[in-house]
Amino acid sequence: MEVFLIPVALDRYELYCEVPDEDPTGALPDHDRGWFRGLARRFSQALAELERERNAGLPPPAPGGLAHLKFRLKRLIAETVAEQRLLWHMRRQTAARLVHPVDLDGPRAMAVARAQFKSDYEKHLRWLLVNSLLFVASGLLAILPGPNVIAYYLAFRVVGHYMAMRGARQALRVVQWSTDASGPLAELRALLADTETDRRSRVEAIAGALELEHLVRFIDRVVVPGA
Repeated sequence: MEVFLIPVALDRYELYCEVPDEDPTGALPDHDRGWFRGLARRFSQALAELERERNAGLPPPAPGGLAHLKFRLKRLIAETVAEQRLLWHMRRQTAARLVHPVDLDGPRAMAVARAQFKSDYEKHLRWLLVNSLLFVASGLLAILPGPNVIAYYLAFRVVGHYMAMRGARQALRVVQWSTDASGPLAELRALLADTETDRRSRVEAIAGALELEHLVRFIDRVVVPGA
């Protein structure tokens, strides 16, 4: 597995990878058993359906009503998928390569990556506890007529944070890392101060050189113009 250390500001980085859309979470490891394994499997099936709908480019439903509420929740879920995809896949990795800008040496790049994984682990553990409590409390809404949309969303967040936490821990404790310096990633840093319009064509060229299909969309999402 290749993980890219993407410069998103002059002194700030984000971890990034690309994995098949049809497999948003990665295979379920053997240690995900019992009740949680069943919940995680349904979670994966729901994400696969979400990916198919996204690729089909279906128009949103008219505002108001349950259909529009479900659409809004799916949009929130899609954003979470984009943010947590790397950590979900780290759960089943034992070796990975960190691709970093050539103007950042390997040991320093690994220190940055490990700090990010440590921060991710703590963040997702915290949110797992919070959302687990909210999910249990949402059971009180079961007495109301209609589907419990809030419980559905909270269940998604519980599974998502659990998988992300496990992925971050795997990256810190199990994965054997190697490093690879990249000239195109160093070029990317020089473009961060440009406006979105000015940098797009060059970022597209860098994405092509790195064979990263969705890098442009990632840059547009995380880079603050002028940072």
